[in-house]
Amino acid sequence: MKTLCDVFCVHRSSYKYWRQRSKRISPNELKLRGLIKEHFKASNGSAGARSIADMVTTQGMPLSRYRASKLMKSLGLISRQLPGHRYRKAMQEHIEIPNYLDRQFDVECPNQVWVGDVTYIWSGQRWLYLAVVMDLFARKPVGWAMSTSPDSKLTGKALTMAYESRGKPKGLMFHSDQGSHYTSRYYRQLLWRYQIKQSLSRRGNCWDNSPMERFFRSLKSEWVPTLGYQSAVEAQQEITHYITGYYSQLRPHRHNGGLSPNESERLYWKNSKTVARFT
Repeated sequence: MKTLCDVFCVHRSSYKYWRQRSKRISPNELKLRGLIKEHFKASNGSAGARSIADMVTTQGMPLSRYRASKLMKSLGLISRQLPGHRYRKAMQEHIEIPNYLDRQFDVECPNQVWVGDVTYIWSGQRWLYLAVVMDLFARKPVGWAMSTSPDSKLTGKALTMAYESRGKPKGLMFHSDQGSHYTSRYYRQLLWRYQIKQSLSRRGNCWDNSPMERFFRSLKSEWVPTLGYQSAVEAQQEITHYITGYYSQLRPHRHNGGLSPNESERLYWKNSKTVARFT
């Protein structure tokens, strides 16, 4: 044994420990592995070690990112996140509507600043366009709509859904890029009717609306199949499930300190009511 340990550069005490270690998996280990598989499946194979660790810890079983990575490797679970990419910058300001937001993405409360954007998704025979409105406070999508045309009717439906579902808030700012579906007369009249202040990114500068860009990147890398969906009905069902189910309810967000958007907002309103009660 000493000769073999010397050949493979293994300490004899380490070899003896390895021989004597228990080969049975504890019940807690089995439960932990089951939770990891469950959350990985719920994320449609997109959650990495950090997200898995946060979600499992939230359920009462402390799990570090390192151990989550090790267990995922042993279970053969590989996240399908895309690598980082570089954005092009532009310095030109919009003339008529300034960039009032000015990349101040951290806001103090819900319904203070919303952001919006449009992306495209393959639905079997043609492209579908998805418009989303997100509340910056907890990075929660509050309105969305899908259509075969990326026009102002599409973005208007998403805005109306957000406005009505959030109780018609006042003193709100809406920020987006300079696409025609956001600068058209129809859309600007809709903002005026809802008494929402409009802010526009600089031309060609996606960094001015990076939270929305990040959301679409997560949607496509975590949920949408590589070849798209088989039909428009499937696309609408799956994307709605991602927005209302996984992203809003389960997916931990770094901006929220590892909490999901729904949980972050719930704690905000709970603390706000507590403060109001004592004041």
